[in-house]
Amino acid sequence: MNLKLNLPRLPALLFVASLTALGTVLTPLTQAADSGRPGIAPMLEQVTPAVVNIAVSGRSAVQQNPLADDPFFQRYFNGPGQQQQQQQQQQQRQERTVPTRAVGSGVIIDAEKGYILTNHHVVANADDIAVTLTDRRHFTAKLIGSDAGTDVALLQIEAKGLKALPLADSNTLHVGDFVAAIGNPFGLGQTVTTGIVSALDRAGINNDGYEDFIQTDASINPGNSGGALVDFQGNLLGINSAIIAPSGGNVGIGFAVPINMAKAVVGQLIEFGSVQRGLLGVQITDVTPDVVEALTLKVGEGAVVQSVNPGSPAQTAGLQAGDVIVAVNGAPISGASSLRNTIGLIRAGQQVRIGYLRGDEHHETNATIASAGGANQTATTQGAQNSALQGASFSAIPADDPNYGGQSGVLVTAVAEGSRAFANGLRAGDVITAVNRRPVANIEDLQKQLGAGQRTVALNVLRDQQSLFLIVR
Repeated sequence: MNLKLNLPRLPALLFVASLTALGTVLTPLTQAADSGRPGIAPMLEQVTPAVVNIAVSGRSAVQQNPLADDPFFQRYFNGPGQQQQQQQQQQQRQERTVPTRAVGSGVIIDAEKGYILTNHHVVANADDIAVTLTDRRHFTAKLIGSDAGTDVALLQIEAKGLKALPLADSNTLHVGDFVAAIGNPFGLGQTVTTGIVSALDRAGINNDGYEDFIQTDASINPGNSGGALVDFQGNLLGINSAIIAPSGGNVGIGFAVPINMAKAVVGQLIEFGSVQRGLLGVQITDVTPDVVEALTLKVGEGAVVQSVNPGSPAQTAGLQAGDVIVAVNGAPISGASSLRNTIGLIRAGQQVRIGYLRGDEHHETNATIASAGGANQTATTQGAQNSALQGASFSAIPADDPNYGGQSGVLVTAVAEGSRAFANGLRAGDVITAVNRRPVANIEDLQKQLGAGQRTVALNVLRDQQSLFLIVR
């Protein structure tokens, strides 16, 4: 029996139009010299030699069966002739270590010195690190330094004929830019996937980290960690770091550490072997629509200073609770996370220029960054969700209060736990000195300002001789 398939034919005009549209889409791509097919093969021929496979060996802790040392159960764990083995087991610790082996990826960023960028989590607790190049040469790598906060690590190998990737400016990225991810997923060997930049400035993946991730839908899987995220010109945009995988596999949501952040880390890893975090000494929150409304701000982004630590660089620089930090060294600050990342990657002792708003006026001040000593330089605080101060009691400042006579305001005498006032951050002993920047001298002033009909208000509070700035919703 002869079967004939009748396939629809495209009109000639439609066919030509389709090819024209395809050519428009493929404009960012390069043309393969040998086959004439459009693609990124020529770019990859230059890029892939700089992406390496990393194999890590070490030892990890495992828990022995707790019943193994119980006399009642030992008869079941040890048969005849195993008395000596039983005695040895009893002398062993409850926790022992076993050999482990893992695979990942890395990117050569300096061919002359043999520097390779990868993720901290790829090489953490490694005893031996083996690097395999695309030409199948194998090398033992030296760990120069590693930083868990940014998930960046720097390795070094002694080899000739290496190929390094040129570094892009990741601050110039836009959502929708074409990208390619190169790595070693599941230990299969070098693999290339493509996609676009799905989002920028992603944070909240690891609350303890310094995050400003590039999000991409280019497939990233286990083993891609430490690999390269490049543009279609072959420039390194970031280091593939994490994925969201509710099903255990790729779902099109991957994250890469921006190369600009990685560069800031690399300099300190080379010099110190670790990152010495900078400290400004402020408690901050994001500028949100509620904050803009409460403070009648003319900006929609920035970091609101809620409190300034006594003796900190911020206090020395003259920053106050209620200030809105909008720039550091001329670079805009989009929010609390942005300020945290920026200050956290500045070396201790370095002077920075801080731009901030106080009321309607823009100011600048210099601050000499201190060492955080491993602690976070800021504590990002999300405002409370309610707009009332129910649960709090107020009074005039009594004569026996340390603030009496020297400070105008209203004393918070009690706050019920679990109340709206407590959730808003108010505590017994606080002195409210201003509402929405308007001074409060007595309870009548407080009631007037709180009853003005605003959904969100900003409170200046004095607590233990320290100024605080609370957003009340």
